Amino acid sequence: MMQRSGTADLALHGGAIPPWLFSRMKQLTLPLVEAIIIQNGKDDFLERLANPFWFQSFGTVIGMDWNSSGVTTAVMRALKQAVNPVSKELGIYICGGKGKKSLHTPKELLEVGYKTGLDGNHLAQCSKLSAKVDNTALQDGFNLYLHNFVVSDTGKWSVIQQGMHNSNGMARRYHWHSGNLNSFVEEPHTAICGKNQGSILNLVHKEARATRKSVMDVSKEHPDRILKELPHLFVPTYHEVQAKDVDLKRLGSILWLAQENETKTFEELLLLKGMGPRTLQSLTLVSEIIHGTPSRFSDPARFAFAHGGKDATPFPVPAKVYDETIAGLKDAVQHAKIGNTDKIKAIHKLTDLAQKAEKGFQPNANFEALVKKEKEESYKYGGRSIYGFARPKSSLQLNLFDANKDE
Repeated sequence: MMQRSGTADLALHGGAIPPWLFSRMKQLTLPLVEAIIIQNGKDDFLERLANPFWFQSFGTVIGMDWNSSGVTTAVMRALKQAVNPVSKELGIYICGGKGKKSLHTPKELLEVGYKTGLDGNHLAQCSKLSAKVDNTALQDGFNLYLHNFVVSDTGKWSVIQQGMHNSNGMARRYHWHSGNLNSFVEEPHTAICGKNQGSILNLVHKEARATRKSVMDVSKEHPDRILKELPHLFVPTYHEVQAKDVDLKRLGSILWLAQENETKTFEELLLLKGMGPRTLQSLTLVSEIIHGTPSRFSDPARFAFAHGGKDATPFPVPAKVYDETIAGLKDAVQHAKIGNTDKIKAIHKLTDLAQKAEKGFQPNANFEALVKKEKEESYKYGGRSIYGFARPKSSLQLNLFDANKDE
């Protein structure tokens, strides 16, 4: 049975991504994907794409607004432009896009088939059927406007597609993964989840078998009557990151680890010396995107503390830190490609150390002060947003997330 892996409900946010930010998104995206593939393989990358929480966290860590529907467009556009020029090397091909570009997906998949020896016609058919299921067979009020089909040279694939609701100003993202494909027309989803919109038309439910055969009746199901196992991300419509959106224990341990006087005590981080604590904070969050298990992405807003957001939420993008993160990860990946894995292992160690630091960690209640401090010190790191460059403000003395650890 083909399974759709998850859904995400997102607020519609307008505004283009400024070129200075999107160029950085692409530069960080490629070594991120390369690091995942080098250490975990192509199949792991496709599985991550099919997880709505990991996907949202990925979009947040590269500087997109944490709860915006624009995360989908930004991530897929950055992936396509960064990965496709080196698709043969990575074994990953990204097809489709937003609007009219989505209609090019079947043709692009035929070209992938020609390059790889895969059955391009079969892949094109899978693309069309996954779109038909979410746009026609499942009528939940969301009309698709974005469709991306990501396939590896092994033939495995994931689909990320997004629809806009016709009345409530929300978008819904659908994730598919090709594991165990038996049927697109009967029970292709593990579940269909989302905010209850009332009755929906679901022609792929097993109880609609007679309906599909006779095309005489329709099957209506309430979302709350369908299985609940499918991961579903529903982010709030308010814009600011609030303390309740973040696992403060996870975030606090990262901030504690990143302080310069603490990193000196970890032998494993000597290869990363030269990076200041603010860059180490960002690189630790990037490391978790590469190595974190699914349960680690339940709070995508936390990853906004790597590189902020384009509209200064929760703070302006620290361009200097962003560039140092890109350089550090690129360097580690390039060394790994020629057999020297020390640096990429050191980046992996950041995830391990941060998770160890969580044990017995008691963060303080200074979340609002933390956000304020990040905003006020943003100018030191080349802080920038769609509103322009960050300017100096009055200094703020704050002991961030004290390491009140149990001995």
